[in-house]
Amino acid sequence: VQLVESGGDSVQTGGSLTLSCNTSGAAHTNACMGWFRQATGKGRERVAHKVRGEGTDYIDSVKGRFTISLDNAGNTLYLQMNGLKPEDTGMYYCAAARYRHYGRCAFDSWGQGTQVTVSS
Repeated sequence: VQLVESGGDSVQTGGSLTLSCNTSGAAHTNACMGWFRQATGKGRERVAHKVRGEGTDYIDSVKGRFTISLDNAGNTLYLQMNGLKPEDTGMYYCAAARYRHYGRCAFDSWGQGTQVTVSS
């Protein structure tokens, strides 16, 4: 699975960005698609994900501000980010999970990442 992210940029607090991920059709065959982020010196954390045929889920810190979606063709995964805060700064990765393990998405394919920087 080849995943290619784009859309990262530097913005000020309160700004908006939309990240895109070309999934090469992975959304049609994978159980889950998601967005993760990693800040400098910290571990990678899940931001949001979609389960094929089911719903979406977000970490608490982005609920009401971020929206994950797929285009109608299911080839591009988006992350709409509004009300950005400095703590949202990090490298954002698109990810795919072929399977769910005991109901949890087992993400096993990753893009190279796109940098988001939010300044105060």
